[in-house]
Amino acid sequence: MQRATVRIDPHVHSEDSYDGHEPVELILEHAADIGLDAVVITDHDTMSESLRAAELAPEYGLIGIPGVEVSTAHGHLLALGVEEMPPHRAPYDETVAWIHDHGGVAVVPHPFQRSRHGVRRRHVPVPSDEPDGAAGDAAGGDGDADAEAPDRVPPRRGVDAVEVFNAWLFTGYRNRKARRFATVHDLPGVAASDAHTLQYVGRAFTEVEIEGAASAAEVTADEVLDAVRAGSTTVSGKRAPVPMAARHYAIAAARKSGYYAKTGAVRSAATAKWAAFRAASTARVGALQGAHRLARIASWLR
Repeated sequence: MQRATVRIDPHVHSEDSYDGHEPVELILEHAADIGLDAVVITDHDTMSESLRAAELAPEYGLIGIPGVEVSTAHGHLLALGVEEMPPHRAPYDETVAWIHDHGGVAVVPHPFQRSRHGVRRRHVPVPSDEPDGAAGDAAGGDGDADAEAPDRVPPRRGVDAVEVFNAWLFTGYRNRKARRFATVHDLPGVAASDAHTLQYVGRAFTEVEIEGAASAAEVTADEVLDAVRAGSTTVSGKRAPVPMAARHYAIAAARKSGYYAKTGAVRSAATAKWAAFRAASTARVGALQGAHRLARIASWLR
C-alpha cells in the first residue's frame, strides 16, 4: 500500500499574536522553502490570520490547517483543525470536549511549564478504558512537586496528543517530562517549533504517516488530523537548530528581506498614488474655492 510522509509544524505564531512578529504570507513561503508540507498558525486566542493562512496554504503547495492556542482556566491548549474560537478561560477538560465536538484535535503544548502557562498534569484529561473518574497512576514518577495523577476519562474526552518536543524550551528537562507523560498514558507525541519569529519555523516538526497516499500533495487536512489522533507521528528537532539550520537561517534572512522590499515597494507606490490624489484633490478644492470667492467679489461690485 502507498504511504506518504507529511512534515508539519503544528505550533507557529504570526503577527496576529501579541507576541508574534511575522505575516502569514512570509511564514507560508518560508515553510514551503524549507520542505514542510503544512504549518498551523496557532496565535493566542485569535483565529483571523490562522483561517486566512489555511486558505492561502495551497497557493504555496502546503496543506491548509487552521488552529489556535487557547487560554483555558488551567493553561494553554492547542486546538488544531477548528474554524472558530473555543471558549476562553473555560476548564481544560471542557475545552478539550469543545474541540472534539467541532472536529478538531486537542494537543497539550509545552506541558507542565508554568512560566509559559503550561497545564499542570492533574488538569490533563487522559484517555482510559476505565470508568469515568477512576484513578490512574501518577504519570511519570519523576519526583516533581506537580506529580498528582491526571483525570482518567473515556477516550473521547481525553486529549489527543502531547507536545513532547518544543523547540523554545531552554533545557531538555521539560521535553523529557512531557515525553514520559505521553508514554505512560499511551498518547501520541508531536514536535513543534512554537516559532514567534521566522527563523524558528520548522526548527522542530512532526512527521505524520498517511496510508493510501502517494505523496503529500494528495493528502487532506482531515487525513493529517486523523493520523495525529491515531498516533502515526514521529518527532524531529533540536533545541539548537535542526541539521538544516544554516539553510533555514539563510533562507529566512533572504526571504524576509525580499518580502519587506516587495511590500515596501508596493506601499511606496500606494503612498505616492495617495499623495498624488491628495495633491490633485487639494488643487481642485482650491480652484473651486478661488472661483467661489471671485464670484462673491464680483457680486459685491455690481
